[in-house]
Amino acid sequence: MIKPPLMRACAALLAAVAMTASAHDTWFEPLPATPGGHAVFSLGTGTRFPVYEFPLGYEYLVASGCRGEGANAAPLVHVEDRPATVVVRSAAPVSTAGPGLSCWAQLQPFDVEVPPEKIEVYLREIQAGPALRANWAAMKARGLPWRERYTKHARIELGGSGLRSALPMGMDVLLDNPRWPIRAGDVLGFQVLLHGAPMANLPVELVGNLSPLGIWRKTDAEGRVRITVPLAGRWIVRGVDLRVSPKNPDEWESDFVTLAFEVAPAARQGP
Repeated sequence: MIKPPLMRACAALLAAVAMTASAHDTWFEPLPATPGGHAVFSLGTGTRFPVYEFPLGYEYLVASGCRGEGANAAPLVHVEDRPATVVVRSAAPVSTAGPGLSCWAQLQPFDVEVPPEKIEVYLREIQAGPALRANWAAMKARGLPWRERYTKHARIELGGSGLRSALPMGMDVLLDNPRWPIRAGDVLGFQVLLHGAPMANLPVELVGNLSPLGIWRKTDAEGRVRITVPLAGRWIVRGVDLRVSPKNPDEWESDFVTLAFEVAPAARQGP
C-alpha cells in the first residue's frame, strides 16, 4: 500500500510533467470562513483560470501567511488535501474590515524540461517578446533542450482599498483599488515587483472566471498598469518573468505570479 506522503510526491511529479504543456498558474480561491473566523482558501494550479487541474501538496509551500487587521504573520495552516487543490486557512482569526486582508504563498522551485512541440505554446501564453525568442532560437540552433527552473507565487486580496503593501515573497503584484468592494467598471492599478524591484515592460493578463478572453497590458517603467474590470466575478492578474539563467546560460529561470480578487456588480443607478 502506498503511503499518503509518497502518493503526494508521485502526484506532484506527474503534475510537473503535465504542466510542461503550457504556462501554468497557481492561484487562491476563497472558501467559507471557519466558525472561529479563520480565512479559508483552496490553492491549486491549472493551465487556465479558473479551473484547477494539478495536485499541490502543502509541503511545497516554502513561505505563506496572511496580513491584515487581526492577522499574524504565521504560515497558512494545512486543512486538507483535495484531488486538485490543497485547502489552507489563516493561523489566526482575521477580519477584512478596515485595512482588509492579504494572503500569500510561495512554492519551492521546480525543474522541468519542456518538450519541443510545447515551447511555442508556452511562449505565446506568456506573451514572450523578441529578445526571449531570439535567445531561444540561438539555444535551439546549438541543439540545446529547453530546461527551466520555475518558482510560483500566489496572492489574494479580501477587503481594503488603496495601495496594498508588498508581501514577503520573491514576486508580487500589488493592488491599488479605489474602494471596497471593487465593482464592475472600476479602474484598478497594479504594480509588479520582483525581489522588491519594479518589473518594467512585463506583459500581464487580467483573467476572469466568466470570460474566456483575457485583457493584456504591459507594465510601465515603474512596473505599473491600470486596467478596467468589465464584469463582476472572480479575477486574477497573472504574469511570468522568464529569463536566461544567470548561473547557466544554456538554461532558463522563471517566476510566476498571480493576484486573486473578487468584483461585485456595478452599483445600481438612481431612477
